Amino acid sequence: MPSDPHLQASRREAILDILGNLEVTRQEDLVQELAARGMEVTQSSVSRDLKELGVVKVHERYLAPKNTHVPGHLPFEVLADFVRDIRPAGSNITVIHTVTGAAQSVALALDESGWQEIAGTVSGDDTIFVATTGPAQQNVLLARLDQLFPGARKT
Repeated sequence: MPSDPHLQASRREAILDILGNLEVTRQEDLVQELAARGMEVTQSSVSRDLKELGVVKVHERYLAPKNTHVPGHLPFEVLADFVRDIRPAGSNITVIHTVTGAAQSVALALDESGWQEIAGTVSGDDTIFVATTGPAQQNVLLARLDQLFPGARKT
């Protein structure tokens, strides 16, 4: 059964509030905290919410990106803290390293960007391969990434 968008948004706001105030190491703990706030949810709903919010698990603790807002997709500014390294690998592949668990959120933002130079992405846990349509398009991508993620090492 589809979730009520208003309930989903308030649940996600509550999740962000909980993560901002408590050290959460298990999804079950989030379910219990939400229940204490009068929100009965399943672990699978919480899991989907965490993914949509771009929450990552770092050193056994769930962390939300800074300045996350609900609803909507994650803007690149929110993901900037998670990108560690950007480097070309050949004439049309760019490799992006993130903190553990953040690659899928960054890859999704790239996929949803609509940038014509991106042919596609493949992500793991902390690494993304971005294929561009050619060397000139890779240069465009690298310039965009440099502006979006100025703190990332460029090698």
